[in-house]
Amino acid sequence: MNVLNYVNDFFSDSAHWQGYDGIPTRLLEHLGYSLEALGLAALIGLPIGLVTGHYGRGGNVLSLIATAGRALPTFGLLVLIVMIEGFGLLPVMIPLVVLAVPPILVTTYEAVRSVDPSPVDAARGIGMAEPRILLQVELPVALPLILGGLRSAAIQIVSTATIAAYVGLGGLGRYIVDGLYQRNYEKVVGGATLVALMALATLGLFWAAARAAVSPGVRRSN
Repeated sequence: MNVLNYVNDFFSDSAHWQGYDGIPTRLLEHLGYSLEALGLAALIGLPIGLVTGHYGRGGNVLSLIATAGRALPTFGLLVLIVMIEGFGLLPVMIPLVVLAVPPILVTTYEAVRSVDPSPVDAARGIGMAEPRILLQVELPVALPLILGGLRSAAIQIVSTATIAAYVGLGGLGRYIVDGLYQRNYEKVVGGATLVALMALATLGLFWAAARAAVSPGVRRSN
């Protein structure tokens, strides 16, 4: 039986569209984990990246943090935290946030550093305060790259949030984990397909957000 048949059988089965194990329920669970992890990562990465990028300090430290964060094995970190804290949402959130912070942090720093210094110097020349320069001059120009870092982090989170199923939580990973345990490959392929579709939807959402939030002049210059 080929993959397309598995996909067709999974989505055409009405049992997969209702109840606690239905696709709508699992999608909402997966979306909830992903949004929470992305929000926490953004709260950490964006302010640090903006401030360090504005003042031009800490670039080497950020690179080291990003390298260390990317080198950590997500599943290994999950197992370690479960051993320390036990089962629950916390062991899932920590690896996802650790995975998402580096691209947000480094991309935000580089985005602010790449802004043309001429308007920044002009803003200082007319007496604008540093926070206003950052938010009103640098941020609008750096926004496309910043959104790119958030997009990269969001896709990584959506793809990796399947680990929640390994600690007894829900989400789309439930289909993959349960399907492997039951040797139900229709479930495995269906769950993997849903994760891939959710990642593609995330790409589309960030494209739309960039079209709405970035000024046309900045888009043309990029």
